[in-house]
Amino acid sequence: MFKRILGLTGLIIIFLVACLGADVARFFTTPLANSQPQLVEVTPGTTFRALMHQLSDARVIRKSRDERYLSWYAQLTGKATQVKSGEYLIPARQRPAQLVSLLVSGKIRQHRLTIVEGWRFAQIMQKVEGDDALKHTLSGKSDAQIMAALGHPGEKPEGRFMPDTYMFPRGLSDVAFLKRAYNAMSDFLDQAWQARGQNTAVESPYQALILASIVEKETAVSAERGRVAGVYTRRLEKGMRLQSDPTVIYGIPNYDGNIHKSDLERDTPYNTYTRAGLPPTPIASPSRASIRAALHPKPGTALYFVSRGDGTHVFSDTLSEQNQAVRRYQLGGS
Repeated sequence: MFKRILGLTGLIIIFLVACLGADVARFFTTPLANSQPQLVEVTPGTTFRALMHQLSDARVIRKSRDERYLSWYAQLTGKATQVKSGEYLIPARQRPAQLVSLLVSGKIRQHRLTIVEGWRFAQIMQKVEGDDALKHTLSGKSDAQIMAALGHPGEKPEGRFMPDTYMFPRGLSDVAFLKRAYNAMSDFLDQAWQARGQNTAVESPYQALILASIVEKETAVSAERGRVAGVYTRRLEKGMRLQSDPTVIYGIPNYDGNIHKSDLERDTPYNTYTRAGLPPTPIASPSRASIRAALHPKPGTALYFVSRGDGTHVFSDTLSEQNQAVRRYQLGGS
């Protein structure tokens, strides 16, 4: 009798182990429950068991016993303690082992933020403050306080941040983001300065940044950047005023979209009609192309240019030629 019970018990155990093995095999060969990619954020300090509950709530894992299977697998392979914090985009219908491999890979989702060429610092900060993937620590701070937080007290922020598209993980601080853009501009400007042309009229990298920002705001046509820089370089060399409308606009509080004669006559530090030389700071964040143009101005004789109204410009050597171009393209004359 005892042997019969022992044999029966053994058969039951074998049957249960077989069932368990079949269920485990079913789990590891069956895709996970999410039919669409699912975002899951793993916060620092999250235990693997807590993460399994989180995945279950997100409907990535269907059954509570599947949580246990995945936890056992992670424990046996030593991966339970190797999960990296961050935001993961879990592909649809992944297999369980692939999910664990993703969570320990550190391949977290990257967000993107673009600083557009020609933006002012105020526009950059508006974009930064509006990005919910960044950790915000600078809201309400003045320009001076922001630059101090970045480790550059006393510097003006305008023009200091490289236009580009930046990738970053959720939770990156706004300070860390701005430092990246600042360092990108600083590094590129230093390299460009070392490779500057012989005919540039600027005397420092910062002056090059100022001139580049004017070039950036004057033309969006790549082929014209060097020509525009050439005009301003020759005017600086001759002691002529730059007479740049974008610098005047920068100095107008509450600019309404139109430059009036009174604006050109009102003296401000940025009015290059009333003041000689470069303005005191950049007027925008220039592109790499505009920085190269400022440091490699195109040779020529033109001292003036005027917009055709289609984004391109007419370049003139003399004031009389410039006046003719203004009458034709700005005043509707022939």
